[in-house]
Amino acid sequence: MQLTRFQSARAFRARAEAFLVEREAHHNLILGLSSALMVKPDLYPGQPYFAVVEDADRGIAAAVMTPPYRLVVSLTEDRAALTLLAQDVREVRPDTPGVTGPVPVSLRFAEIWQSLTRRSFRKIMAERIYKLDRVNPPTGAPGTMRRAAESDRALLIKWVEAFQREAFAGEEVDRMAVERNVNNMLTLPPQVRGAFLWENPAPVSLTSYGGPTPNSMRIGPVYTPPEFRGQGYASACVAGVSQHLLDGGCIFCTLFTDLANPTSNHIYQAIGYEPVCNVDEYKFD
Repeated sequence: MQLTRFQSARAFRARAEAFLVEREAHHNLILGLSSALMVKPDLYPGQPYFAVVEDADRGIAAAVMTPPYRLVVSLTEDRAALTLLAQDVREVRPDTPGVTGPVPVSLRFAEIWQSLTRRSFRKIMAERIYKLDRVNPPTGAPGTMRRAAESDRALLIKWVEAFQREAFAGEEVDRMAVERNVNNMLTLPPQVRGAFLWENPAPVSLTSYGGPTPNSMRIGPVYTPPEFRGQGYASACVAGVSQHLLDGGCIFCTLFTDLANPTSNHIYQAIGYEPVCNVDEYKFD
């Protein structure tokens, strides 16, 4: 068993892609992050971390981290592979803030990290990955959808910041990260990142997308201000963007939901999204 660390997303993908696409929807975050970094290597402020663990020249585990964000780990049934990853991450990024990954892989990594560093951990979010390959279009929401433009920048910053405060309550919002996120929505090639607004007649809901994989795109973040909720705007916008991506060549779309939010989970399933797996996020104290 051998771990290899990479300095570039392109080198990482050349080695890890065959393993990751075996469960492409499960690995949409790792694949999407590396795809975006192949297009724009300076997408994040810190040096990204890429690693793959192989056994007999076959990938069995992989991990990506874009500091200051948490490590993202792949599916793996091999605890020894997770131990190799944890030991390597401790060597190069001892300040790693946490881990995100499929259940129960993320918990196993957090336990290994605690045994290596004596740092405790706590679960801060339980999520679910969904997958869609055919849209069930909702009806009844008044308005139309359009692609977000440069003139929407201030509104997007306001709404993405509000989304962050709501989705990650208790964590400080990084204003610079929000602005960077919005800038990427507006300036990266549309096959990599973008955003749409639902209008009635003014903007009432946002659906963005990004994280391309070989056959898919990930939806998110999705945000509707409280005063516009309950009108079907988010459902219509997510369905419209999902159909736009399928029409553009994607075989399927993915998204993450917070399991503590039954409304969003119901909305996405009504559109046609089906559960793939659960994902837990842990913060290292």
